[in-house]
Amino acid sequence: MRSSRSIAIVLLALVVFDALLVLWAFGFPEWWFVLFHTTEQATPGAELFLKRCGANWAAFALFQGLALKYWKSSPHWLAIVAGLRLGDSFTDVTYVVFAPDPTWIAIVALPAAGIINLILGWYFLTCYFQRRSVND
Repeated sequence: MRSSRSIAIVLLALVVFDALLVLWAFGFPEWWFVLFHTTEQATPGAELFLKRCGANWAAFALFQGLALKYWKSSPHWLAIVAGLRLGDSFTDVTYVVFAPDPTWIAIVALPAAGIINLILGWYFLTCYFQRRSVND
């Protein structure tokens, strides 16, 4: 069984990571476009899409924060986080496939993020099932 400490550390790391993505999307969007598209000048549609992604990352941070607080008494929060991560596992690959002029960083990092999301989804699902079987 995975330790409570390791679950809490992974959840906390994800809250911080997604909060940083929110800050990046809303506070420094030009850095996003330089890093992933080699341009500071994005189309208005691309900037709106990045803000949409920022709102999605804010939801991730919120639900992962709630999971961090409540998962010990309500293990279903681990399944909720698993669903978030699994649901996001194909978005970054799709982005790279259809993005105009992605940088090499985008081509490498974004599909890796999809794989990481699959691993995290599996991790949290197994944690949920382990905790559920103990509580049954």
